[in-house]
Amino acid sequence: MKPADQFLNKKLHKIGKKDIVRFRTIWISDLHLGTSGCQASKLLEFLRATESETLYLVGDIIDGWQLKRRWYWDQTHNNVVQTVLKKAKKGTNVIFVPGNHDESIRQFIDLDFGGIKVRDELVHTTADGKRMLVLHGDRFDGVIACAKWLAYVGDSLYTVILKFNQIFNNWRARAGLPYWSLSQYLKLKVKNAVSYITQFEDALADEARRKGVDGIICGHIHKPEIRDIGGVLYCNDGDWVESLSALVEDTHGQLSLVTWHDIMHSFQSDELLTDMEPEHQAGVAVSG
Repeated sequence: MKPADQFLNKKLHKIGKKDIVRFRTIWISDLHLGTSGCQASKLLEFLRATESETLYLVGDIIDGWQLKRRWYWDQTHNNVVQTVLKKAKKGTNVIFVPGNHDESIRQFIDLDFGGIKVRDELVHTTADGKRMLVLHGDRFDGVIACAKWLAYVGDSLYTVILKFNQIFNNWRARAGLPYWSLSQYLKLKVKNAVSYITQFEDALADEARRKGVDGIICGHIHKPEIRDIGGVLYCNDGDWVESLSALVEDTHGQLSLVTWHDIMHSFQSDELLTDMEPEHQAGVAVSG
């Protein structure tokens, strides 16, 4: 066991039942297990520190594209898988909606394995009655649909950016500076990237309207978001490569974005997010 793993296990061992942050539903996606970019240790902390009636795995959980090129799988990645399986065994309703990076799992749509249900897409009804379509979202990505070879090139480029980011942020950490994401900066500053994200979000909102639901929950583009698009509630749960984010639902049906930092801070402050007043909850909250 690596020193970092020993520290993590020691830290998590101190989390007692009273410390667990509880939600009605949790959505996570784009974990990219099987890559060095996956923040598996922080993901493991998040999974062990939270409980929910239902846990949605909204695609790109395991990165089959990268594993075909180069095998990368350490013990922490095993621990993440084992923790999810343990949740399913203990009664959590775990639903796996495959994405493009784990598309090989789509051959098992509508089957159940180890208590985990594999579904292509489905409608989730919140506690306050909102009907939310849940899918990964890659089918509405023009690059994936029309030029898959270009998607592979983009994936390779993204991997290079992440490696640079890791080196650059190691230097920033030694200098006492906070984390800075090059890929997120490019997404927000490059005109074509902003246009791509907007088109993706609009296409998902159109699909929700076509299906006659109140909103849509997806992943794929690694950009956590909750916003209204022409009367449709668009939710993206982000990723566990950079954003370290999840979408959560409380017992009243309120949807919020939370991060690994939010959950860890709740231990330090001795407050549970689910017991906070809505205006003090972590992330962006939407109700009604």
